[in-house]
Amino acid sequence: MSVMRFFRSALFILILSVSLSSCFSRYIISAKQVRKHYASKEVKPQMKIIRNDTLSLCVASVGADTLPMLLLIHGAPGSLWGYMNIMDDPDLQKQFHIVSVDRVGYGKSRLKKRRSVTSIELQASALLPVLALNHSSQKIIVLGRSYGAPIAAKFVSMAQEKIKELIMVSPVIDPEKEKFYWFSKWGRNALVQLFLPGEFNTATAEKYSHADELRKLLPMWQNLDVRTTVIQGGNDWIADPSNIEFAKKHIRSKRSQYIFLENAGHMITYTHADMIKEMLLRSRLFQDKITAVQLAP
Repeated sequence: MSVMRFFRSALFILILSVSLSSCFSRYIISAKQVRKHYASKEVKPQMKIIRNDTLSLCVASVGADTLPMLLLIHGAPGSLWGYMNIMDDPDLQKQFHIVSVDRVGYGKSRLKKRRSVTSIELQASALLPVLALNHSSQKIIVLGRSYGAPIAAKFVSMAQEKIKELIMVSPVIDPEKEKFYWFSKWGRNALVQLFLPGEFNTATAEKYSHADELRKLLPMWQNLDVRTTVIQGGNDWIADPSNIEFAKKHIRSKRSQYIFLENAGHMITYTHADMIKEMLLRSRLFQDKITAVQLAP
């Protein structure tokens, strides 16, 4: 009987692991997929690993480093390749030094002796060496998506004098609106984790500390003094749509704007790529000037 229970438990864990991997596989792009994607493209991102005594940080960049930097920060799970559509855009390549980064705990990015880093402050400070890659002497635009949005905001707060604009897309920033699902607790099971990609386990660790980490950021929002744009979809099943109301309440900067896309989901940087491109190219407050999408009233 105990043998049967063991095999049933093992089978359940295996099926659950496969299901979880399948569910979130679209957020992870394999090295094989990257090679296939860029096989026939004339412009390919340059890969670099920034190293110091405590950090290894993997970045991909395209565009001359004498152009103003556009820094892209992914969510959880995710990778720097989640922004391929932005890196591949020829118009953006001519205007920006586009840098997409693997956050620590993802891809080849690591803090010494630590697989996952749940601290938003540590995640943000680990990105500061990226600034040295740019040689334009111009202020940069920082775009963070989903779980990358609060990290982007914290990064900006650490280097405000060097920042031109902060853009948060589908942000998960309200500590009282953290979403959990039926499978969330299984992602913490040690046996299940053995069958899951490391990025999924890192994302799970971040998720269960995220609300507490967001509470630590509460004093930060009112001190943001850079141009800030928040974009939220009304059909987002990952980031509660009310996150945009949190942003309106806590961000005190007069140079802020809020765009609510009633029918959009979570992956706005793909589904509304033309709007994002237009925003970046205009690089100014543009809510009344967007032509690529119809905004909700």
